[in-house]
Amino acid sequence: MAAKLKVTLVRSKIGRPEKQRRVLQSLGLHKLNTTKIFHNTPQIRGMIVKVHHLLKVEEAV
Repeated sequence: MAAKLKVTLVRSKIGRPEKQRRVLQSLGLHKLNTTKIFHNTPQIRGMIVKVHHLLKVEEAV
C-alpha cells in the first residue's frame, strides 16, 4: 500500500451535515478540486471513510 494518499474534493459540502463539513475542514479541503497529500495513517483513512462520497482518493507517488 502507498505511503501517501492524494485526496481531492470533487463534490460540494453545501447541504452536508455539520460533522462532514468539519471533517473536510480538518483535512484542509475548502474549495472544489482542492488537492492535498496525506500520509496513509489510520486517522486519515478514518476521516476519508466518513466523506468518501465527496472525495477522489489516489495513491501518491
